[in-house]
Amino acid sequence: MRTEKKEENAIVIDILPMGYANDQRPVYKREPVVLAVGVDQFKLLELVPKTGANIQVYDRVYIGDAEREKIERVKRRMSYEDLTATAKLELPFVVEQIVRENESRFVDFFNKSVPITPKFHMLHLLPGIGKKLMWEIIEQRGKKPFESFADISARIKSLPHPDRMIINRILHEIEDPEEKYHVFTSK
Repeated sequence: MRTEKKEENAIVIDILPMGYANDQRPVYKREPVVLAVGVDQFKLLELVPKTGANIQVYDRVYIGDAEREKIERVKRRMSYEDLTATAKLELPFVVEQIVRENESRFVDFFNKSVPITPKFHMLHLLPGIGKKLMWEIIEQRGKKPFESFADISARIKSLPHPDRMIINRILHEIEDPEEKYHVFTSK
C-alpha cells in the first residue's frame, strides 16, 4: 500500500475559467478553477491557476513545493462526486495515459504483489483475477519477473490486457468511497 505524501505533478481533466456554474457570487468575484488528477497517487485536486496561465485539458502541471509555472495553489482535494461531468468523462483517458507512461511501475505490481490475508491476495483486487489466474501469475513471475504488459500477456494467455485491469482497478478505487483496499490510489 502507498504512504501518504504530496503529489508533485497532476494532469488537467477540466478547466473552469469563470469558476463553478453554480457559484452564486458575481462573476468578478469568482476565481478560475482547474480540476486535475495526481500522477503518483491519483488524488483528485482542485487547483487555482496563475493569472494569465495557458492551461489545457491533458496538460501536465507541476504542483510541488518549488516554484510553480502555471498553478498558483492547490485549493483542495476532491472526491469523485465533486468532479464536473467533463472531468468524469476525461478521467479514464488520463488514468490510461498515466498507466501507459509509467508501465514499469504497474508491471511491478504483478511482480511484487503479496497476500493481504491468508485467503486473499493483492492480485484478487484486479477485476477478473481468481485463484487459478493468481497462481499462474505467481508461477510465471517466479520463473522470471515480468518486464512489460506485453510480456505478461505473452506468458499468461488468459490475461490479454493486464493494463486494462490496472486502469479499471484505479478507476474503481477513485470512484468508490467505500473501497476498503487502496493499492494504487491514496484514500
